Amino acid sequence: MARPDTPPPTTHECPLCLSKETRAIHRDSHSKVDREYLNCAHCDLIFVPKQFHISPGYEKSIYDLHENNPEDKGYRRFLEKLSMPLISQLEPFANGLDFGCGPGPTLSIMMREKGFNVEEYDPFYMPDKSPLSGRYDFITSTEVVEHLSKPKEVFELLFKMLKKKGVLGIMTKQPPKQGIVNWQYTKDPTHISFYSVKTFQYIAALFDCQLEVISYDTVLLIKR
Repeated sequence: MARPDTPPPTTHECPLCLSKETRAIHRDSHSKVDREYLNCAHCDLIFVPKQFHISPGYEKSIYDLHENNPEDKGYRRFLEKLSMPLISQLEPFANGLDFGCGPGPTLSIMMREKGFNVEEYDPFYMPDKSPLSGRYDFITSTEVVEHLSKPKEVFELLFKMLKKKGVLGIMTKQPPKQGIVNWQYTKDPTHISFYSVKTFQYIAALFDCQLEVISYDTVLLIKR
């Protein structure tokens, strides 16, 4: 029997593992983001139900405000949290894809400066899908997976493109242990999927990968 303080189950299917063991854990109605958050008992994904998702046009208008610039030294230092551990896993001249590179691709430039070959794809800013038919030694996805409405489909695509022993590098903030009620990361209306270490462990097991947790916002998934 569930404890009295356990939230009742919902009818929402988890967009990552498709489990229906999901429960509402928070309703944010005290800010510009008025929406509900659900947690999956199977893979631990925290997600915002579809009825609270914003339109693609509004989503892009928010991305248009981002000022990511390859000349910004601070932004480069931020991306080095992924690029440095990633490079240590790669052979010279490896081929990669920057998935969700945004309006100001920077990590791809940094990797090219280190001698790697990198393609770029972004559904809003570089929508040519030809790179998605390629096969890669590494794929980077920085500040992307929190925006996914269909993470299962996207991760299936990413691992399809990744070669054996290839590396998927992800940057996204993991939910704090004290809960998400006061977590600033949820205040962005484009952020709809939140991944704990347990969630990444589920993904690693599903796609037969070795998981390396670099920090609270950086992980590597190495395909076996």
